[in-house]
Amino acid sequence: MSITLDHTIVPAHDRVAAAKFFADLFGLEYKGPMGPFAPVRINDTLTFDFDDRWKNFEAHHYAFHVGDGEFDAIFSRVTKAGLVYGSQPWSLTDMKVEETGRGRKVYFRDLSNHLLEIRTITSGEEIASRNS
Repeated sequence: MSITLDHTIVPAHDRVAAAKFFADLFGLEYKGPMGPFAPVRINDTLTFDFDDRWKNFEAHHYAFHVGDGEFDAIFSRVTKAGLVYGSQPWSLTDMKVEETGRGRKVYFRDLSNHLLEIRTITSGEEIASRNS
């Protein structure tokens, strides 16, 4: 059996607002709280469990490999929401999409200041293309 990530806890200032925000941007369904969490199922093997029981937490980086259609749909919702976005983690406000030649990527913040990234090329593919 291969190892897959089943779920991760995502610290949030408001678990329900964070879950709804994430689900809306990514075109996913939020069905309501479950115990202390506000879960959003991302795919068959991964759930984000938003949790607001922490007073303080560091921002995390969550990167998603998506197809071209999903990228366009998510990015459209990002721009419609008026979110600030950037082409690199060190240029989060340049309002540009990075074109890698083989794919696209863009970064933006969620309600709890976590860095979200959508990309049409995996990081492994991007590294391999730079080394060839």
